[in-house]
Amino acid sequence: MSTALTQSYAYADASAVRESASGRSLALETSGGATPGGEQANPRFFDGFLTAPTAAATALLAVADVAATRYYRPSSAASLDPVVTANGDRLRMESFSGCCGVYARLDVLAPGLDGDDVGHGTTNVDINVPLRQALAKLGGLDPLHLRVGPEEVEAITLDGHFVEKKVPLPQRWLRGFAEAQVLGAGFALRAEVPPAQAAAVLRSLPRLALGSRARTARWVVPTGRTLRPVSRPAPGALCLPGAERLTGLIPVLRHATVVRLYAPETAKGEGTAVAWEVGLPGMRLTLLLSPSASRGFSGEGGVLDDLATGSAARDAEQVAELLAWEPTLDVTMLAPQAGLAPERVRAALTVLGTSGQIGYDLAEQTYFHRHLPFSAGDAEARNPRLRGARTLVAEDAVRLDGALAWVGKDDHTHMVRVDDAGRSSCTCLWWAKYQGGRGPCKHVLATRMVRDDMTKESA
Repeated sequence: MSTALTQSYAYADASAVRESASGRSLALETSGGATPGGEQANPRFFDGFLTAPTAAATALLAVADVAATRYYRPSSAASLDPVVTANGDRLRMESFSGCCGVYARLDVLAPGLDGDDVGHGTTNVDINVPLRQALAKLGGLDPLHLRVGPEEVEAITLDGHFVEKKVPLPQRWLRGFAEAQVLGAGFALRAEVPPAQAAAVLRSLPRLALGSRARTARWVVPTGRTLRPVSRPAPGALCLPGAERLTGLIPVLRHATVVRLYAPETAKGEGTAVAWEVGLPGMRLTLLLSPSASRGFSGEGGVLDDLATGSAARDAEQVAELLAWEPTLDVTMLAPQAGLAPERVRAALTVLGTSGQIGYDLAEQTYFHRHLPFSAGDAEARNPRLRGARTLVAEDAVRLDGALAWVGKDDHTHMVRVDDAGRSSCTCLWWAKYQGGRGPCKHVLATRMVRDDMTKESA
């Protein structure tokens, strides 16, 4: 992996489904990645069997299809190869859509794997067109051998045969990883339904066609173990924003055991993000949709409040030392280990999430560790609102007046107000457009920074 403008993936070979006298095998080739032993050109994470091969192939194809699709303003843009993290007891395969509005993750858990130990580390795996075609045709009950990594690590030399791909650097993926874990941590389980019921809802959705725009928001009300469609927001209703983006789950539901829907506990009447989790034998497939098809996760701004906290960056360094590709990170357990209050640990995890180091598992309601080659200290460079807020503070352009603040200079001054419940608002165009729905504006952030500094000085 690289932080240059173009990201280069070097694989020892092309991933493929292969037939031999000993049976079928799915070989997923890895690119450069991080492991407990340091950076490796082509790490090897697993060699064994999938206990539910057809379901696994269908779910992996769904993750690959998300990476290959732009749901908003569809085009034939090149896809990025999924990120794979080995957590010692499971494999996680993650991708974002080309528009960064859909996040997909397949968790292959211990019951879904039969073989040697699962390694630790993060890499990209090659998902090519012939492999996708082979996965789509894979069926039957015969065992499927899975290898994640090169066949013989020791045999790979600089003179070996490599398959190289060059793709645009996924900076939006990086920001998307950060925003997805912040959103997920605020979700609650809202419905659990049989696969047949979920399939009926998804089959009623319009299909996404090339040249169209996925904009249709649908609503369903959980009633017992069913989902009742409604024409508009209603008490207890769940939003399906850009609902066409869910139709890729239909083939997977043939193998499902249960379907769960997660969303914010309370709906505000407008479109909200939603997650669909499909339970499979020994696996889980999760699809997280942004609040509307035209909105990518990379611009949601959910991380900005924690990034504006001065202590969060320092705390992140301390918490990072406790991470080791753990499959579950419990805040209540990390807090005493780090010597920090739970809320400070959560803020530190958000900071680490901006460099792709933290994900969130809805099913287990815990964070998990992955490792991408980016520094948490670069978060400011990737968040222009945060940079703008720090500039305002540095220029002494924040003047407090009780619950009000005047932010800016001359004709570019805006008023920030804090109500009795602690909610902020601003008179700038950003706030007028989004009403805080995409995170705070730079004026609100700057005001919070100044108030935090004053609180520390008076303590």
